Amino acid sequence: MTEDGPELAAFQALYDFSFDPFQLDACRALSAEHGVLLCAPTGSGKTVVGEFAVHLALAEGRKCFYTTPIKALSNQKYADLVRRYSAAKVGLLTGDNSINGEAPVVVMTTEVLRNMLYAGSPTLAGLGYVVLDEVHYLANEFRGAVWEEVIIHLPESVRLVALSATVSNAEEFGDWLSHVRGGTTVIVDEVRPVPLWQHMLVGSRLYDLFSGPEHARGTGPKGPAPKVNPELRRIAQRSGEGRGSGEGRGKAPGRPARGARRPARFRVPSRPDVIDRLDAAGLLPAITFIFSRAGCDAAVLQCLDAGLRLTTPDEAAEITAVVERRTADIPDEDRHVLGFGDWLAGLRRGIAAHHAGMLPTFKEVVEELFIGGLIRAVFATETLALGVNMPARTVVIERLDKWNGENHADLTPGEYTQLTGRAGRRGIDVEGHAVVLWQPGVDPLAVAGLAGTRTYPLSSSFRPSYNMAVNLVGRVGRKRATALLESSFAQFQADRGVVGLTRQARRIRQSMEEIEVSCDRGDFASYLAIRRELSGREREQSRSRSAARQAEAVASVGQLRRGDIIQVPAGRRPGIALVLESPAADPPTPLVLTENRQVKRLSLADFPVPVTAIDRVRIPNWFSPRSANHRRDLASTMRNKLAGHDLSKPRRAGGRPGGAGEGGPGEGGPGENGPGGNRAAIESLRRRLREHPCHACPDREEHARQAERYLRLEREAEALERKVGGRTHVIARTFDRVCAVLDQLGYTEGDTVTEEGRRLAGLYTELDLLVAECLRRGLWDGLAPAELAACVSALTFESRRPDDTSPQRLPHGRSREVLADMIRVWGELDGVEKEHHLSFLREPDLGFAWTAHTWARGRPLEQVLSSDLTPGDFVRAVKQLIDLLDQVAAAARSAPVADTARRAIAALRRGVVAYSSVG
Repeated sequence: MTEDGPELAAFQALYDFSFDPFQLDACRALSAEHGVLLCAPTGSGKTVVGEFAVHLALAEGRKCFYTTPIKALSNQKYADLVRRYSAAKVGLLTGDNSINGEAPVVVMTTEVLRNMLYAGSPTLAGLGYVVLDEVHYLANEFRGAVWEEVIIHLPESVRLVALSATVSNAEEFGDWLSHVRGGTTVIVDEVRPVPLWQHMLVGSRLYDLFSGPEHARGTGPKGPAPKVNPELRRIAQRSGEGRGSGEGRGKAPGRPARGARRPARFRVPSRPDVIDRLDAAGLLPAITFIFSRAGCDAAVLQCLDAGLRLTTPDEAAEITAVVERRTADIPDEDRHVLGFGDWLAGLRRGIAAHHAGMLPTFKEVVEELFIGGLIRAVFATETLALGVNMPARTVVIERLDKWNGENHADLTPGEYTQLTGRAGRRGIDVEGHAVVLWQPGVDPLAVAGLAGTRTYPLSSSFRPSYNMAVNLVGRVGRKRATALLESSFAQFQADRGVVGLTRQARRIRQSMEEIEVSCDRGDFASYLAIRRELSGREREQSRSRSAARQAEAVASVGQLRRGDIIQVPAGRRPGIALVLESPAADPPTPLVLTENRQVKRLSLADFPVPVTAIDRVRIPNWFSPRSANHRRDLASTMRNKLAGHDLSKPRRAGGRPGGAGEGGPGEGGPGENGPGGNRAAIESLRRRLREHPCHACPDREEHARQAERYLRLEREAEALERKVGGRTHVIARTFDRVCAVLDQLGYTEGDTVTEEGRRLAGLYTELDLLVAECLRRGLWDGLAPAELAACVSALTFESRRPDDTSPQRLPHGRSREVLADMIRVWGELDGVEKEHHLSFLREPDLGFAWTAHTWARGRPLEQVLSSDLTPGDFVRAVKQLIDLLDQVAAAARSAPVADTARRAIAALRRGVVAYSSVG
């Protein structure tokens, strides 16, 4: 230990366990004044290296900033460091809390550090180390750019410690860090400290996912892929019998064919049964991931209704004491609204939910009790896997797909790894367990694919914003700002991709040089040009004929009338049909009765050729398509009417079996570019082709094949070169467009940032430019605090169901008019963005305006919560609103709206918002 130096030795003495090799390697790199990128699995102890950076900073008399992506993690890390170093040496800066911000060690969210860098905060003086915990958030679509901004803009003297989950392109990310930050040591460790065993629960029986004695993941170096348990494959095969090719039309899925053996049925166990089964196997505590907040809450109630109890009376009493201590500030009238009684009943039995819809205080209590071993079963959404350190012995995954806001998407290997990474508590469990519930249609091979893929690539989501642009231009000018942005990881990845594309295009060009296209009879290039022009003209003629035929088909369908009997020529329902409604829509889509007595709506895909009526019948006015008897009688009438008709060939419009005749659509027509002119050009090209000297060459077709290959390669090379051009300087081009918008609107004038631009520089929000415009135009002047809160909420709130078209409840008074003005201003800005090929500003969301207005006016909690607005969502939305109002107050400076914003903040920060420390 002495060879590692006194500081590392002293640091190791603070822990009651020996460091792993990867932890020692990373600490040694820091001691050698290198930056560090450490990629290791969840729960492996990466934070030890971040804590060593804190230790070194204190030993050297310098500062260390420890950044995390979410406030919950910041609060947790702050508490950890205070316990070790005392409150005097550790501070906390988040959107909600500002504690001892000038301390030598400060824990903060990454956005706070980014804002400090742009503002040139004096707090940065003496900064020696920055820890970026969960740096893989860099790939986050909405927030990832913040990590790149911090990495690029930190002073060169600051040593960086980047801690990441295991990613497949760690070396690439490390190369970039070395490029922008100097010497960076990359350390990748893929060995889980606690081996993970994979299982599937089928009915009440727990099966190993993989067969063989050694199939735990993360126990050592990569070996051959383990084999899926053959018993699980047999279960999946048996459950699938009766489906697929043997399934008859109209038969229920999964029902066996007549005379076939009914497949074995396995009942999907209830949630209480799953917990019971895990308890019996000694696999608690467990986190069950359910991709639904309502599902998590329902799971707790189901366990309570089933009489499940996982705690002793003494443990229940201890839980009650913790709850009372942590929730003492919550008034009795709010407890009822928050469902306090049901929540506490679950906790006392060792069962809880954990999701973003819960009151933050409730979530904190669940985390504390679970980590303390008093809660044994937690039902959580996937946000837990991305948040605080809350490991379990077992992780259960109910389903392998989840709703992503638009559709049900399968879990990715990265998401599966993130979820199951919570299984196995270092220093407590010998092994961790991941359990997937078997359901009909679940393929064990697919589960094995998720379990066997441990890594995923880290991709940049960086793009310049308006706030970023004015800050950079104001600090270093446009030219230097462009160079800084060109050093982003996004451009680094694009440039690496360009290298591969350029190499590929060069190889293709070399292949072209090896192809010799010549003919001793004449100029083969001119002969090939005639051939290509002829082929193009013939394709054009064919398309013209098809278009004319389609137009004729559309016209013929539009002429059908109620009572026409037709023969549907193609599509999903070919055959005889009776038109029930004259097609009035454009394009026409007739409603018909088929000969099988089904009522169907046809589309143009059913009519590739024109159609005409075979005959007609009168449809009674009292006919109802919903009546089976009416359909049967009308179908019988149709069949009788067709007796004696020759139906061997479909009839088409005009009674002709073919399409357009000679001189009809698709052939005739004057003019060089009309169909007739095209036909004459084709004849001329054919004559020139026959007269060309190369046409008589015996090797003509071989020459043509070589020439076509040459041209195909040329097209491929040109396509690749276009891609290269599109990726080169892509960030700089976007930045130029952003600057053009700012110039047009008067926020910048070349390298000069105007007064309005300096105001924009202090607005760190997705709709930064819209906030600045609202301030510049005085839209919020004269509003009352509650009205301002309602209006500003439209810029921070985003509905969880953006496709909800139900009318939004808005407050009365001036705020309603101002909200309409804000939408109009957004429309103007959206138009400016479109002119410059940008789309950064989403439309304001009015879904929280009434709630913000009501809460700011002092109304009780029960009046603002609803089935669509949970306590957690409410607190989070109000805190985001307070954060932006604080920025508005700072940006407005001495204007009256600044005072209004501060009064609005005071009105909003009360009740559940005030006593919830984590947002």
